[in-house]
Amino acid sequence: MIGEWIRFLATALLLLASLVAFTAAVIGAYRFGFVMNRLHAAGIGDTLGTFGAAAALLIGGGLNLSTLKIVLIIIFLWFTSPASSHFLAQIEYYTNPHLFRYTDRRIQDTKAADSDKNTKAGEEREKE
Repeated sequence: MIGEWIRFLATALLLLASLVAFTAAVIGAYRFGFVMNRLHAAGIGDTLGTFGAAAALLIGGGLNLSTLKIVLIIIFLWFTSPASSHFLAQIEYYTNPHLFRYTDRRIQDTKAADSDKNTKAGEEREKE
Protein backbone atom coordinates (compact mmCIF):
# COMPACT_ATOMS: atom_id res chain seq x y z
CA MET A 1 0.00 0.00 0.00
CA ILE A 2 2.73 2.48 0.97
CA GLY A 3 4.87 1.33 -1.97
CA GLU A 4 2.08 2.16 -4.40
CA TRP A 5 1.76 5.67 -2.99
CA ILE A 6 5.51 6.23 -3.22
CA ARG A 7 5.44 5.02 -6.83
CA PHE A 8 2.48 7.27 -7.59
CA LEU A 9 4.19 10.27 -5.98
CA ALA A 10 7.44 9.63 -7.89
CA THR A 11 5.50 9.31 -11.15
CA ALA A 12 3.57 12.51 -10.49
CA LEU A 13 6.73 14.45 -9.58
CA LEU A 14 8.55 13.27 -12.70
CA LEU A 15 5.59 14.17 -14.91
CA LEU A 16 5.41 17.60 -13.27
CA ALA A 17 9.17 18.11 -13.77
CA SER A 18 8.92 17.13 -17.43
CA LEU A 19 5.97 19.50 -17.86
CA VAL A 20 8.08 22.31 -16.38
CA ALA A 21 10.96 21.43 -18.72
CA PHE A 22 8.69 21.44 -21.77
CA THR A 23 7.11 24.73 -20.68
CA ALA A 24 10.52 26.34 -20.17
CA ALA A 25 11.60 25.11 -23.61
CA VAL A 26 8.54 26.61 -25.28
CA ILE A 27 8.95 29.92 -23.46
CA GLY A 28 12.67 29.99 -24.27
CA ALA A 29 12.04 29.20 -27.91
CA TYR A 30 9.68 32.15 -28.21
CA ARG A 31 11.37 34.65 -25.92
CA PHE A 32 15.02 34.39 -26.93
CA GLY A 33 16.03 36.62 -29.82
CA PHE A 34 19.08 34.78 -31.10
CA VAL A 35 18.56 31.54 -33.00
CA MET A 36 21.32 29.66 -31.16
CA ASN A 37 19.72 30.46 -27.80
CA ARG A 38 16.40 29.26 -29.12
CA LEU A 39 17.99 26.09 -30.36
CA HIS A 40 19.65 25.49 -26.99
CA ALA A 41 16.40 26.02 -25.09
CA ALA A 42 14.50 23.68 -27.39
CA GLY A 43 17.19 20.99 -27.26
CA ILE A 44 17.50 21.01 -23.48
CA GLY A 45 13.76 21.07 -22.99
CA ASP A 46 13.27 18.27 -25.46
CA THR A 47 15.89 16.04 -23.86
CA LEU A 48 15.00 16.76 -20.24
CA GLY A 49 11.25 16.76 -20.77
CA THR A 50 11.24 13.52 -22.73
CA PHE A 51 13.45 11.84 -20.15
CA GLY A 52 11.18 12.95 -17.29
CA ALA A 53 8.04 11.75 -19.04
CA ALA A 54 9.61 8.43 -20.01
CA ALA A 55 11.01 7.91 -16.51
CA ALA A 56 7.55 8.58 -15.09
CA LEU A 57 6.13 5.94 -17.44
CA LEU A 58 8.83 3.52 -16.33
CA ILE A 59 8.07 4.00 -12.66
CA GLY A 60 4.31 4.11 -13.09
CA GLY A 61 4.08 1.09 -15.39
CA GLY A 62 6.19 -1.27 -13.38
CA LEU A 63 8.58 -3.88 -14.70
CA ASN A 64 7.36 -5.51 -17.94
CA LEU A 65 8.14 -5.67 -21.66
CA SER A 66 6.96 -2.09 -22.17
CA THR A 67 9.71 -0.96 -19.82
CA LEU A 68 12.35 -2.25 -22.21
CA LYS A 69 10.69 -0.43 -25.10
CA ILE A 70 10.62 2.83 -23.14
CA VAL A 71 14.30 2.44 -22.23
CA LEU A 72 15.14 1.93 -25.91
CA ILE A 73 13.13 5.05 -26.80
CA ILE A 74 15.02 7.04 -24.16
CA ILE A 75 18.37 5.83 -25.51
CA PHE A 76 17.34 6.65 -29.08
CA LEU A 77 16.14 10.15 -28.17
CA TRP A 78 19.21 10.89 -26.08
CA PHE A 79 21.42 10.20 -29.08
CA THR A 80 19.35 11.80 -31.83
CA SER A 81 18.17 15.01 -30.13
CA PRO A 82 21.65 16.43 -29.41
CA ALA A 83 22.88 15.31 -32.83
CA SER A 84 20.05 17.09 -34.61
CA SER A 85 20.51 20.21 -32.47
CA HIS A 86 24.21 20.21 -33.30
CA PHE A 87 23.44 19.80 -37.01
CA LEU A 88 21.03 22.74 -36.94
CA ALA A 89 23.59 24.86 -35.07
CA GLN A 90 26.22 24.03 -37.69
CA ILE A 91 23.85 25.06 -40.46
CA GLU A 92 23.21 28.38 -38.72
CA TYR A 93 26.92 28.92 -38.12
CA TYR A 94 27.93 28.41 -41.73
CA THR A 95 24.98 30.08 -43.46
CA ASN A 96 24.26 33.18 -41.36
CA PRO A 97 26.42 36.06 -42.66
CA HIS A 98 25.51 38.29 -39.70
CA LEU A 99 26.49 35.82 -37.01
CA PHE A 100 29.58 37.88 -36.10
CA ARG A 101 27.26 40.34 -34.35
CA TYR A 102 26.41 37.72 -31.75
CA THR A 103 29.45 35.45 -31.55
CA ASP A 104 33.21 35.42 -31.90
CA ARG A 105 34.19 33.75 -35.17
CA ARG A 106 37.96 34.05 -34.97
CA ILE A 107 38.85 31.37 -37.47
CA GLN A 108 36.65 32.67 -40.24
CA ASP A 109 37.36 36.30 -39.30
CA THR A 110 41.09 35.72 -39.74
CA LYS A 111 40.46 34.06 -43.09
CA ALA A 112 38.31 37.00 -44.15
CA ALA A 113 40.95 39.42 -42.89
CA ASP A 114 43.63 37.58 -44.84
CA SER A 115 41.55 37.68 -48.00
CA ASP A 116 40.87 41.41 -47.41
CA LYS A 117 44.60 42.01 -47.06
CA ASN A 118 45.23 40.12 -50.28
CA THR A 119 42.61 42.10 -52.19
CA LYS A 120 43.88 45.38 -50.77
CA ALA A 121 47.41 44.49 -51.74
CA GLY A 122 46.18 43.55 -55.21
CA GLU A 123 44.33 46.87 -55.53
CA GLU A 124 47.43 48.80 -54.46
CA ARG A 125 49.49 46.95 -57.09
CA GLU A 126 46.96 47.82 -59.75
CA LYS A 127 47.17 51.52 -58.80
CA GLU A 128 50.94 51.52 -59.22
